[in-house]
Amino acid sequence: MSIANYLYLSAILFTIGAIGVVVRRNAIVVFMCIELMLNAANLAFVTFARINGNLEGQVVAFFTMVVASISAVLEARGDMIDSSKFELKKEIEEDK
Repeated sequence: MSIANYLYLSAILFTIGAIGVVVRRNAIVVFMCIELMLNAANLAFVTFARINGNLEGQVVAFFTMVVASISAVLEARGDMIDSSKFELKKEIEEDK
């Protein structure tokens, strides 16, 4: 596979993700599309790093994946806190 094909694939993935963010209303699907856009950018960074023969693009891609995984963990933690508040509110309303 040539280097241009990697860039074409990256552009296609980014476009699909951008269309998904604009068109979809479901929060989970929007986050999945944002993740797809981040992966497309990572693919472009790694491709340009390979073209230039250095590791800077791979380092940027690594840090992008770290930030994306941290945001996923924090999002899951926020969902758990929200669901626990809902359960607490539900118990309070049942006591009345």
